[in-house]
Amino acid sequence: MEKRILDPETVQSFQTAILENYHASGRSFPWRTTRNPYHILVSEMMLQQTQTERVVPKYTRWLEVFPDARTLSQASLQDVYKEWMGLGYNRRARYLQETCRIITETYNGAIPSDPEQLDALPGIGPYTARAISTFAFGLPNVFIETNIRSVYIFFFYPEVQEVTDKEILELIEQTQYLPDPRTWYYALMDYGAVLKKKTANPNRKSAHYQTQSRFEGSNRQARGAVLKYLGIHGDAAVSVIADHSGIPAERLDIAVKGLVHEGFVAESDGIYRISR
Repeated sequence: MEKRILDPETVQSFQTAILENYHASGRSFPWRTTRNPYHILVSEMMLQQTQTERVVPKYTRWLEVFPDARTLSQASLQDVYKEWMGLGYNRRARYLQETCRIITETYNGAIPSDPEQLDALPGIGPYTARAISTFAFGLPNVFIETNIRSVYIFFFYPEVQEVTDKEILELIEQTQYLPDPRTWYYALMDYGAVLKKKTANPNRKSAHYQTQSRFEGSNRQARGAVLKYLGIHGDAAVSVIADHSGIPAERLDIAVKGLVHEGFVAESDGIYRISR
């Protein structure tokens, strides 16, 4: 599809609609009241694939236990998993700790503002890197996530199917509110959150739309059960975890072998523990 160019009037009208909605009914989250790069890093890692309502109490507690990158880098992996528990996708906890170790050792504890440097850190992809750069340092990066995607499809592609992120990113770049990129992206996300409650999900028109896989009976559920048990109770055999969790030992055995292979869990004579 040929690149779409928006006229100045369309851009201004769009910006006004988004910002007016934000100033009237924008959401409030603790990570929006800070520009501390470490706090923003923690929030963005937690918000990957986890709903905001579940993140708020975990974010607050996390910063009490691990107030800075150096403290997190020196913590035991078992303590890290214990505090992460309940957020799901537990490998993010390890990535966050590994990232903080690199930040401590390579950047003397100072989180970089350059998206390319951020993108090179464990567990931080293109979106998270640019989100941290914008929300912590106020830089005008171009990035997309599910709520932002919804907004652009709703406004600019109401009758189009299979809209690509490439097309949307071109419009995001054209419509950036340069006086305050941080507020602009918060406003876009909040407008998208409202859209999903009031209309059929616009993201269904995206070429990248996927429904979330079932959690019950999944390998992700089994992995989470292993890490949860080991994080709370310490070393254990698969049979013990199976008795406690109600998940068949056969499924847990597959999950725990994957965790050992990835370095999250260590094994000795059939007894498993969180890697140190």
